[in-house]
Amino acid sequence: MVKGLYTAWTGMLNEQNRMDILTNNLANSNTVGYKAEGTTVHPFEAQLALKIKDNSTARYADELGDINAGVMIGENYVDYSQGSFQITDNATDLALSGEGFFAIEFLDKNGNASIKYTRDGQFKVTSDGYLVTADGDHVLNMNGAMNSQLGQNNYVRVDPEQDITIDSFGNIYQNNELVAQVGVVNFADYDYLERYGENMYNLLDGGQVIASEAIVTQGALEMSNVETVKEMVELITITRAYESNQKVIQTMDSMIEIAVSQVGKV
Repeated sequence: MVKGLYTAWTGMLNEQNRMDILTNNLANSNTVGYKAEGTTVHPFEAQLALKIKDNSTARYADELGDINAGVMIGENYVDYSQGSFQITDNATDLALSGEGFFAIEFLDKNGNASIKYTRDGQFKVTSDGYLVTADGDHVLNMNGAMNSQLGQNNYVRVDPEQDITIDSFGNIYQNNELVAQVGVVNFADYDYLERYGENMYNLLDGGQVIASEAIVTQGALEMSNVETVKEMVELITITRAYESNQKVIQTMDSMIEIAVSQVGKV
């Protein structure tokens, strides 16, 4: 009977975890370049297969009928699917169609520089001609992005007094002359990407930068890929599942109370 309390409790923890992910998605539904997150649980079939192959116990196999605590929370994942485009007609706003990321030189609060990757192409040109993010971080050119190199020589720089035209490859033209190329790269395995903040990513050790075939669109921004209606429906489902587990705990609590206060007197 007490095991049922733990089963319901793990169910509530799982729904709380799902709720945390869902509310974060809804909070970033209007964040440029944001990619929705999801969460998983370990299914019974997978746990059964692991149990069958488990040879950790010497001389004999563990029984398959053992009761576990309940729901086993799995890993969170990121949905990298394409978001919708919002036309801005701003010459320095860029959107990517296909797999790829802009590379930027990010400065933390301590002044330490590192490379971050993002789908947020909401850029601007500074008074000295550097292409930067909305927060002032420098956008890397193709050489800096592909070779993971930082520094002024790898920044995208243009003439701030002249109009710019950017083609589908990220090439920047001024007066019909090629002056720079925005660094857009892809990765061999997205499992090596780690979310940093709302819409940036770190490349973990072992990750490999490769060339991107993404198409650059000037004068547009890729919005969040969060489907608000779907998330709201999921919110209702999670709430009801959480309440169901609450009722299970309340019911079992009443049964334990009866067993202790009444049955014990017989």
